[in-house]
Amino acid sequence: MKLTKKSHACVRLEKDGQTLVLDPGGFSEEDAALGADALLVTHEHPDHFDEFRLRAAMENNPAARIWTLKAVADRISSAFPGRVHTVGHGDTFSAAGFDVQVHGELHAVIHPDIPRITNVGYLIDDGRVFHPGDALTVPDHAVETLMLPVMAPWSKISEVIDYVREVGPQRAYDIHDALLTDLARPIYDRQIGALGGSEHLRLAAGESAQL
Repeated sequence: MKLTKKSHACVRLEKDGQTLVLDPGGFSEEDAALGADALLVTHEHPDHFDEFRLRAAMENNPAARIWTLKAVADRISSAFPGRVHTVGHGDTFSAAGFDVQVHGELHAVIHPDIPRITNVGYLIDDGRVFHPGDALTVPDHAVETLMLPVMAPWSKISEVIDYVREVGPQRAYDIHDALLTDLARPIYDRQIGALGGSEHLRLAAGESAQL
């Protein structure tokens, strides 16, 4: 499986000639979703869900499909009848040759005064990859590669470190990093790497790794 990091929270997975794209949002490249055979969206916030990017991918490939939660599906399904599938915690499905399990229900707490929205994470191919969206969801399954939301308005580094410890992946790759400056990255790398208990890795936007 080939993993390609796009800007912020967007990830592309390629296997057996098919491509799965997760969370091509407004902070990602305009062409981040192009070429996708399947698209997964974790929640409705614009840095994860961008209708322009999804429409471009769906129009570029008439066979492409979207799997997402109801809040997103309600906003895009009418444009692509029969091609947008609503999922929730506990669901399983196959998308572009990838086996997917859905974990989680709610976005992390941003502030007690802000109502929590729904959020789901996607466990790919029996735990080879887990993308949690904007939540520190711990799936009831071993994880090889954790896509780690490393920096967000709703988190602090101690929570990120404890999340890596709790999931216990073989490796963790940073995502959700558009607001993290190059000046601060060595601090996150050092502390998560030293304290998380798993191999901590980082890809620049456009870089790939073989899993």
